[in-house]
Amino acid sequence: MESRLPERDRPWVMRTYAGHSSASATNALFRRNLAKGQTGLSVAFDLPTQTGYDPDHELAAGEVGRVGVPVSHIGDARALFDGIPLAEANTSMTINATAMWLLALYVVAAEEQGAPTGALTGTTQNDIVKEYLSRGTYIFPPGPSLRLTTDTIAWTVANAPKWNPVNVCSYHLQEAGATPVQEVGFALATAVAILDSVRDSGQVPPERMGDVVQRVSFFVNAGVRFVEEMAKMRAFVRLWDTLTLERYGVRDPKQRRFRYGVQVNSLGLTEAQPENNVQRIVLEMLGVTLSRTARARAVQLPAWNEALGLPRPWDQQWSLRMQQVLAYESDLLEYPDLFDGSRVVEALVDSIVDGARIELDKILDLGGIVAAVETGYLKSALVASLAERRRRLEAGADVAVGVNRFTETEPSPLTASGAEAIEQVDPAVERSAAEAVVSWRAGREPSTVEVALAALRAAATGADNLMPATLDCVRAGVTTGEWAGVLREVFGEYRAPTGLSASSAMREDATLTGVRARVSETARELGTGRLRLLVGKPGLDGHSNGAEQIAVRARDAGFEVVYQGIRLTPGQIVAAAVEEDVDIVGLSVLSGSHLAAVPAVLDGLKAAGRADLPVVVGGIIPPVDAAKLREAGVARVFTPRDFALTSIMDELVTVVREANGLAAG
Repeated sequence: MESRLPERDRPWVMRTYAGHSSASATNALFRRNLAKGQTGLSVAFDLPTQTGYDPDHELAAGEVGRVGVPVSHIGDARALFDGIPLAEANTSMTINATAMWLLALYVVAAEEQGAPTGALTGTTQNDIVKEYLSRGTYIFPPGPSLRLTTDTIAWTVANAPKWNPVNVCSYHLQEAGATPVQEVGFALATAVAILDSVRDSGQVPPERMGDVVQRVSFFVNAGVRFVEEMAKMRAFVRLWDTLTLERYGVRDPKQRRFRYGVQVNSLGLTEAQPENNVQRIVLEMLGVTLSRTARARAVQLPAWNEALGLPRPWDQQWSLRMQQVLAYESDLLEYPDLFDGSRVVEALVDSIVDGARIELDKILDLGGIVAAVETGYLKSALVASLAERRRRLEAGADVAVGVNRFTETEPSPLTASGAEAIEQVDPAVERSAAEAVVSWRAGREPSTVEVALAALRAAATGADNLMPATLDCVRAGVTTGEWAGVLREVFGEYRAPTGLSASSAMREDATLTGVRARVSETARELGTGRLRLLVGKPGLDGHSNGAEQIAVRARDAGFEVVYQGIRLTPGQIVAAAVEEDVDIVGLSVLSGSHLAAVPAVLDGLKAAGRADLPVVVGGIIPPVDAAKLREAGVARVFTPRDFALTSIMDELVTVVREANGLAAG
């Protein structure tokens, strides 16, 4: 048949995003996944590793090994990749602020295996911009962060030419509220900032910019509107080809090829009727595989139960099998692009291209992506877009099956086992990791470590590429926290804009009006000007979307909102609650550290003489954990099942009234 390809296409790289507990446990998981047919590794790191802390640091409490694997030094890197030939592996590492450090650990671990650096293939995400906007695992200000990215790219061009040193990540932008137009425009603006920085650094000769461009990859999100998502990817392909030709003069079409991997939308998965997530994942996968000219180079899928907690190995296997059925059982890979010449698809692509160009030009007019981050323009745009998305969901204009429509359900056999339906992280993991890093430090040659850190400090203070000094730190046995600590001293730390001040208010409706009246009446009865809500993000969890939407809706409902952003210690939250004299504290925890973080805040309030202050909690919290939190003194526990934000506001008023002995009203 003429319409078929002369030879069936090779499947994309199939990954499973994996990492938890310890390097040795994760290594065992990697080996099992590879044996099941996975063709690439995708490493998830825990939050202390992502934010540059060792397991024994105060801010790491409750977070070690929970959403990924802790990697503190070269010993951990050896254990993580033990028995996995790194000369042959294709490894993706989801790491940003500490990307240079993790790449250096990987390079040295490969050296010790005898693998030449020039043979290494894989990706470090290394996109710090989206951390300021959506994910929250930044450390340093935008300028120094961009320098770390630039130095990593320049070093790999010269030393690891098969490695993708940066993976521009629009994935979290969509989760933070980005429309397809914003996702494409903001991601391309990030790529422009990175490529301009490399070009202007003088570290790469102008004639080698094509080598830089061809190693820039993207990491995108695919939602359930899979026709629109497929058109978005075709728009990305077209815009990237034009941009790299016109702005950077890359003449070779192969170097201009848009290369991307994908994780389909985890935050679009639901706690309610979680079995529906299976078909959501399959449909989302189609959006990035159906169009041959815009097909993903690598795909990793979430598991059906990610809205409940950490997936088990069996859950991850199910997601891998979804990919394998599509790639090997269906006839998808036997045909040319199915949509070339489609007027419907081309019109949709054109609209996304035109809109994304407007967004890109707007950001460049502001002075580029760094300026757009620092002024708060991008964050405010995302908060406003997400608020509109939430409004449509609550109004029923957008349907989420099992959540705001078709909510009648039979008991699910998949979740009948309760807490056994998700992976449980042993609390002993954190204690073991903290003890291990203390032992590691004690076993090193102190003078070697001091010399390596001094050289890193000197390089950071000056203008030298930081990768050679970082590699020397790895070989000396420096830890993740020590490496990041030196750079914190030189570069300082950063607090990104919250995006709340310029976000649009919700359209008025009768329900919101009623809640606002209750807020006003309760404040009058208490003799205060306004009810005050503190929204707190304890620990290292940077998923701030939910906290920001709560803060925006609370403000619309008449609360005075105190929100200081992400990554606060329990002590800082308690101090803010006391100093601001708030009426209620709301804690948002999505990393699974709620059983450590929340009691620490409750104990702190008790010690400060404010045990009377009501505390509510929101996050991905299994029922058994919610019961424990309520027993500890938490007034209410909200989970993704509680999608109606105005109803949550109404409940917050009730909590305040109960705590102050006011009659129900």
